[in-house]
Amino acid sequence: MKKIVVIGGGTGVFTVLSGLKKYPYDLTAILTMADNGGSSGVLREEFGILPPGDIRRALVAMSNSSSLLAKLFTYRFKDGEGLKGHSFGNLFLTALERITGDFSKAINEAAKILSIKGKILPVTLDKTRLFAKLENNYLVVGETNIDIPKHDPRLSIKEIFLNPPASANREAIKAIKEADFIIIGPGDLYSSILPNFLVKGIKEAIQKSKAKKIYVLNIMTKNGETNNFKASDFVKTLEKYLGKGVIDYILVNSSKPKAKYLKKYFKEKSQVVVFDKKNFTNFKNCKIITARLLRQGPLLRHDPDKLAKVIAKIVESV
Repeated sequence: MKKIVVIGGGTGVFTVLSGLKKYPYDLTAILTMADNGGSSGVLREEFGILPPGDIRRALVAMSNSSSLLAKLFTYRFKDGEGLKGHSFGNLFLTALERITGDFSKAINEAAKILSIKGKILPVTLDKTRLFAKLENNYLVVGETNIDIPKHDPRLSIKEIFLNPPASANREAIKAIKEADFIIIGPGDLYSSILPNFLVKGIKEAIQKSKAKKIYVLNIMTKNGETNNFKASDFVKTLEKYLGKGVIDYILVNSSKPKAKYLKKYFKEKSQVVVFDKKNFTNFKNCKIITARLLRQGPLLRHDPDKLAKVIAKIVESV
């Protein structure tokens, strides 16, 4: 059975896992632990646990249990003092961590309850915080302030770093070493994807791995992170943190979103990522695959089944 590791965070990893779990692959999700906003941020500050949000999404994505149980894990309380804004899944993981005394054990127990297919691993077990230095040298503190900028979002990000430094989860390193394929993305570049490569040992493990590496390019830009980025800008930035010549395949969406769905995104200063083919001659070792990967709707995201089908075609061809 082919071993596939998916690296990232947020809804991007959810999309990849939701599609691939239908195939006979050995799946492992390695998730960023930089989230400090919303329910995850509150639980992180109050209980000192690692942020559970991305773990919860991955558990639901890989779950083979009833749809009711999956809905329960994604349920978010709309009212109630102390409960408003929290998702049940986040509270459940927090309680399990308190009972087991270990975040990794809590994830494993939740995985059993949800009958998930595969493994879910935090990229690090260290408590750390994400920082971004902007082009004017202003320092943005915390993933949530990068994700939802309070500063002028037109200012580009010069670099990101973790403080205090974090070391890789040994299980994550082991999974990368044993992988046949490593899938990176899609997801917010600076807040969901790149933070994984800042964890000591992860970038090096990916570079040394014999696995074929697949990068799934985003469909839309993100205000405050990737303003005016073309497809090649995403790849150049990825290479800045991961290293050049590491990626073997780049998946690019070729579907055009319907105008009625773009209005909301334009208001949020988000644009369709343009595939600037002429600039891809710089990535000579990569095979560029264009396909209709978009799921049309108010939320412009990759279609899990279409994406999984293209990935499976690559996996079976190697």
